Amino acid sequence: MQLLNLAIFLALFSFSYSQDEITGDGAKGYELFQANCTACHQVDGTLIGPQIRGVVDRVKEEGGVGREWLHAWIKDNKALRESGDAYANKIFEQYNRQEMLTFPSLSEQDIDDILVYSMDPDAGQAAFEEAKKKAADEAAAAKAAKASSGGGVSSGIAIVGFFILSVLLIWILVRLNALVKLTRAEELTPEDEEAAFDFAGMMQKYDKVFKASLVLLLFLTLFGLWKFLLHIGVDKGYEPEQPIYFSHQVHAGVQGIDCQYCHSSAKYGKVSGIPSPNLCMNCHKTIKEYKGDYYEEHLVESGEYASADEVKKFYTGEIQKMYKAIGWDPEKNVYTGEQKPIEWVRIHNMPDFVYFSHAQHVVAGEKAILKAIADGTIPNSEELNLPDNSQVCFACHGDVTKMDELKMANQFTMGWCIECHRTTEVDMSNEYNNQYYAELHEKLKKEYGDGAKITVDAIGGLECGKCHY
Repeated sequence: MQLLNLAIFLALFSFSYSQDEITGDGAKGYELFQANCTACHQVDGTLIGPQIRGVVDRVKEEGGVGREWLHAWIKDNKALRESGDAYANKIFEQYNRQEMLTFPSLSEQDIDDILVYSMDPDAGQAAFEEAKKKAADEAAAAKAAKASSGGGVSSGIAIVGFFILSVLLIWILVRLNALVKLTRAEELTPEDEEAAFDFAGMMQKYDKVFKASLVLLLFLTLFGLWKFLLHIGVDKGYEPEQPIYFSHQVHAGVQGIDCQYCHSSAKYGKVSGIPSPNLCMNCHKTIKEYKGDYYEEHLVESGEYASADEVKKFYTGEIQKMYKAIGWDPEKNVYTGEQKPIEWVRIHNMPDFVYFSHAQHVVAGEKAILKAIADGTIPNSEELNLPDNSQVCFACHGDVTKMDELKMANQFTMGWCIECHRTTEVDMSNEYNNQYYAELHEKLKKEYGDGAKITVDAIGGLECGKCHY
């Protein structure tokens, strides 16, 4: 009987030990913790939730629970609480009834990796940094190997180029020597006299042709000056380097963030506004490193970066610049108070004598502009080649979801604006427009037929005082 009891005890002890035995990769756990947990948890000390260090031992001591409970809590703590789990509800009350986010996308191994990291956070972080350093060294070695393999070709091209330049230089010296000898001769030979060029005689003979050429040259000069003056302030394609490499393709394209989430002023006034870093921190308190699949392939193809990981490391460095600007310590998750404004380089800047309201176009004109994009009637529509799901902003700024570095997509001249006003229809589905312009619509029908459409120019879109006053 005693032997039977001992066997049962050993079986239960073994089962309990296997349930609490946690194996995983602390380095990967550190990476997962940084990506998913730092908004609410710190390694040491309470943030919104408890500290992560020693959580496995802590829940075992406090609640008598282990690995399975932690997995259930992390996956869906609300379901665990609703099941009546006493310890889960105790933790919920202890931390001011702050409901923890659910993480159904984390695998069992992912959670084990985080738990292993929590047992020794310093070792996990050190292993992660070591792995990153090793990957960086391998990428640098690959880049160096690529450069050295191409060195022979480059050297060969340089040698051939120097040889050609040397031959050309020798030929020029020989010709110069012959000319010097000719100028030193006291008398020209009959052959030299016959070969001499009488420029004054040619001028007298072709006097009318010469004068006509001068007139043509003067005309071309004035035409060139006129074209130059017309393009002052027309900066289509302007793409300045910014203090932080902010990719619209990553944010508006890959992540699908609406333009007006960041440029919220566009709905209410003249300017669209530049978002403050505080807005960036809504996401980047937790997103401290770029881990997306997208990267600019041309940066690798051009040899500027050795690999995709190097490009992504560059993106991560730009996030750190933003932290420095706003005064955020990503390791401790606290504001330091040391801030430095980001000096963005302005791209779009209307002259002082032009009045333009974003709100008038983004709100009142939204449906009309989106229809113009769909119909392909906006100026420069073929070149812009906008997608079917365009936002209203794209009509002027181009498809920013395809721009890594933002550039000016249109000319923004007076003629460009007028062309848009002449081709963009007024949104008559708007009840206000339908009633306000009803009489005008009837007049246009009588003059141009039932298919007549009201475009922006018909309601004052070409009046000087609308934009210049």
